[in-house]
Amino acid sequence: MPSLLETLVRYGYVLLIVWVFLEQLGLPLPSLPLLLAAGALAGTGRMNFGFTLLLCALASLAADTIWYELGRRRGIKVVHFLCRITLEPDSCVRRTEGLFEQQGARSLLVAKFLPGLNAVATPLAGIFQMRWQKFLLFDTLGVLLWLCSWLGLGYFFSAQMEDIAHHAEALGSWLIVLLISALVAYILYKFAARQRFLRQLRIRRITADELKMKIDAGEPLSIVDLRHDLDFEADPETIPGAVHLNSKALTDKTETLPVDREVILYCT
Repeated sequence: MPSLLETLVRYGYVLLIVWVFLEQLGLPLPSLPLLLAAGALAGTGRMNFGFTLLLCALASLAADTIWYELGRRRGIKVVHFLCRITLEPDSCVRRTEGLFEQQGARSLLVAKFLPGLNAVATPLAGIFQMRWQKFLLFDTLGVLLWLCSWLGLGYFFSAQMEDIAHHAEALGSWLIVLLISALVAYILYKFAARQRFLRQLRIRRITADELKMKIDAGEPLSIVDLRHDLDFEADPETIPGAVHLNSKALTDKTETLPVDREVILYCT
């Protein structure tokens, strides 16, 4: 923390605006420590709170606008790309699409606080063809809420932040080791959970070739296309004989599935 405070004092607002912009573009550069430090410096009079808030808001809005335009022009492929590089690609697309479809523009108010949603909320706004004025209004409110929370926290607890900085300085390199160890442990936990989930599913999965053999053999099958509506609209081609059904409708209306044949479910 001390070196972070010293770096902020030395490079000031330029570092802050570049860092926030790059983080919101998707680079793994967590801005939370930087925002807390900037708030603490504002609390001690070494930075201007209002100017800091304005610069960070402009940086975040600039990055969000880029993602909005990419979503509007490139469609659902943008979300698929973002979810492909997450630790939970199987559920990322459906979870984020479903949340945005239910909450709409209101999801932009809390997106910055939720890492998974933050990455895809702005391109989803473009994919759903949200009006630019509406997107800008709700995204601006969400950005301000996010920035005011962390900058304000650092501002009002600036004295305590100084104490934390001294303790961190005393720990020295051990603090970095602890933080890296915690991050590695989290990633390993998520990876292990995902592998365990896939192993449980593998016994109930069939390959595309196996399904083709069943169809060619004339076996009585019921094939259900569970892709999200956005995915289906982007690529309406489906397996011959398959019925497109929303996953929520499948949950609510399980009686729609036949009980006298094997049911094959597939999605993205």
